[in-house]
Amino acid sequence: MKRSFLWLWSSQTLSNMADVLYIVAFITLVLDQTGSIIFATLVPFIRVSSQLISSLLAPLVIARFRLTTILSISQGGQFLLFSLLALYVSPWVGGTAPGILYGIILVISFLDGWTTPARNALIPRLVQDDTLLKANSMIAATDQIIQFAGWALSGVVVAKFGSFPVLVAVAGAYGIAMLATTRIVDPIGGEPRNATSMAAYGDRGSKRVISHWETLKEGWITLLRLPRLRALTCMEMTELLGSSVWSGAFLLVFVRDILHRDESWWGYINAGYFAGAVLGGILIVALVNKLEYRLYPALWIGMLGYAVLTFAFALNTSAVLTLGIVLLIGPFAELVGVARQTYTQRSADPDQLPKVLSAQAALQNFLFGISLLLMSFVAEGVGIVYVYLLAGGWSLLSVFIGVRHRQLFHQPAQNESGWYN
Repeated sequence: MKRSFLWLWSSQTLSNMADVLYIVAFITLVLDQTGSIIFATLVPFIRVSSQLISSLLAPLVIARFRLTTILSISQGGQFLLFSLLALYVSPWVGGTAPGILYGIILVISFLDGWTTPARNALIPRLVQDDTLLKANSMIAATDQIIQFAGWALSGVVVAKFGSFPVLVAVAGAYGIAMLATTRIVDPIGGEPRNATSMAAYGDRGSKRVISHWETLKEGWITLLRLPRLRALTCMEMTELLGSSVWSGAFLLVFVRDILHRDESWWGYINAGYFAGAVLGGILIVALVNKLEYRLYPALWIGMLGYAVLTFAFALNTSAVLTLGIVLLIGPFAELVGVARQTYTQRSADPDQLPKVLSAQAALQNFLFGISLLLMSFVAEGVGIVYVYLLAGGWSLLSVFIGVRHRQLFHQPAQNESGWYN
């Protein structure tokens, strides 16, 4: 692996650890200050909404700045804002105004919305194509390990030390992550294009100014124009309609109403899912050389296994068996995620990829919200079991879409500029 990729990996690992800590610390802080569950649930809502807006506007930033600069701005801004937040809630200031607290989180989440598209677009620039799958697997495995360990330990850390010291540590982690990001060398380099003044030459050599609106559309147009990207997007959109079923509220209802167990089993099932994802990530890294030449079968098996196990989860009433099912779901979900990410990175040229990933991030946030509303109505109307049956149905439909377009995954991808991969 190239040194720049290792710096990127280190930087993102540190900032992801800080993310988990800050969410728990901030929710705890809001609960302590207001005693209101409604105010606490506003935290993830504000975070997702702000990231959606950020993803939609990201192409304008990508057109003006290098990807490494975007990551540095994002992490540097979050370092300053977390420092400000820690100072505001410190024993010396004791700030409690919800408007200020939520306002800071709104801006932090907006900056964070640029991170994942920029990171995932940098990965294929920093590694050779024959190690791209391995790089994606390493990133995915690390993300899951942080999620698993972070959610297990962050509550203990916040309970022992309190929100203020944890927020100070989060600010420090973002500062170190920003310094690590400055060590990344983007091999493409060159001056970024300016969205408002970039000169594009037509057939007769005349200059044309690219507007903000055209810049915002580029990623979406590429998603629709390139056949393999279009197929990948249709598959992901279909599956995302059922993605919210693994969020806390639905799982808790399933545990109570179907398994007839208490909240402790809710925690076990959540931990089992993350443990399975960690195991899946490690297995993919170990088998990466074999998977490289069987990427489409891996994607297909991952989607089919995920769909079948979701159906099994819905129809099962044994708590112990449920724990085993979610443990198995994790590896299949990781296999799908890594394979789909690798195909996406290989389906667009390096200049277009950041905008494509920004469009995908906006689509993911939007569809997750739609999924929450849709599944809530289903759960309320016909019962929690049908929520998981419907999610399994969406996943199975995604498998059929993949089979229908399988020829696209066995040939090089070509974009509108004639670039192949």
